[in-house]
Amino acid sequence: MYKVDDKSYPCCTSVTMRFIGGKWKAVILFYLIDGAKRYNELRKLIPTITERTLSLQLKQLEEDNIIDRKVFTEKPPLMVEYSLTDFGKTLLPVLTEITKWGQGAVEISKKITKN
Repeated sequence: MYKVDDKSYPCCTSVTMRFIGGKWKAVILFYLIDGAKRYNELRKLIPTITERTLSLQLKQLEEDNIIDRKVFTEKPPLMVEYSLTDFGKTLLPVLTEITKWGQGAVEISKKITKN
């Protein structure tokens, strides 16, 4: 058993999924690989996510220290930018492999539907 935040997990995979599991977290992190993005940029990059879901997922990722939320208040309008933390950057190899697997799955799916 593994413990994180006083919660027990049966294996390391479940610990990983605790941080990036669900439909949207890995997608959000994928778009932050290239660098910081504003909230509206993420909304445009992920058009099928609702505003509420994006806000909740960003908040959870921030609470888990995977992403950093920086608020710029020098000049109106208020601007908020999200970026990967050093801890979040440790997920880059995992996200890269998830992306490669997804690309391969798309290709295999194309071949299967042709036959």
